[in-house]
Amino acid sequence: MKRGVLYRCSIRVVPLVISVLLRGWFATCRINEHGTEHRRKAEQAKCAVALFWHYSLVYVFYHLRKYRAAVLVSASEDGEYIARLARCLNFETVRGSSNRRGMLALKELLHCLDNGSHVGMVGDGSQGPPLVVQAGSILLASKSGAPVLPIAWSASRSFTFKSWDRTCIPTLFSRIDFFYGKPIDIPGGLDRDGIERYRIEVDRALNELYRTAWRYHGRDTHHDD
Repeated sequence: MKRGVLYRCSIRVVPLVISVLLRGWFATCRINEHGTEHRRKAEQAKCAVALFWHYSLVYVFYHLRKYRAAVLVSASEDGEYIARLARCLNFETVRGSSNRRGMLALKELLHCLDNGSHVGMVGDGSQGPPLVVQAGSILLASKSGAPVLPIAWSASRSFTFKSWDRTCIPTLFSRIDFFYGKPIDIPGGLDRDGIERYRIEVDRALNELYRTAWRYHGRDTHHDD
């Protein structure tokens, strides 16, 4: 019972506090956007599936907070913190993962896209493996007709957690470079082989954008190990 009360209190307070801290934290950073023409092209398609790596989601949420979008968040208990943080930053949330509420989440995301809302997804899912695109985003784009918009960012200085994805946070007063990649159109009605073919294509594009971003700051990856 005690743990339940502490959990309920923490999920109310912690995401709100973090969202306030992030606004002040990132306000100290110098931010440059690259590939804005790709973002504009995706917007011309009414809505898009923005795809980014799990390590980058904290700053992605902050950077894109002014856009109307729904984000897919794990249905796990820990995912509740991320979901509430996303809502504090003005996003709608859909809960689900490959092993929990997967098909229901897909239907809810399709509904969001049909209503003109962009969708944000982590390409490598809630459990990884890191930097490997999973098939869910390809299936969603194929069913909706929305293009996939690769997204990546890098920073001159950052802190990396020892998590499975090496979650990364730009440090105070750092330079942040935010990249939009070329939108990728996914045909409708793909079979399993077609989904895998486009999964490989999107994986390649997102990883190329990721490497391009971090090479701006003389690094091959966002972490050192």
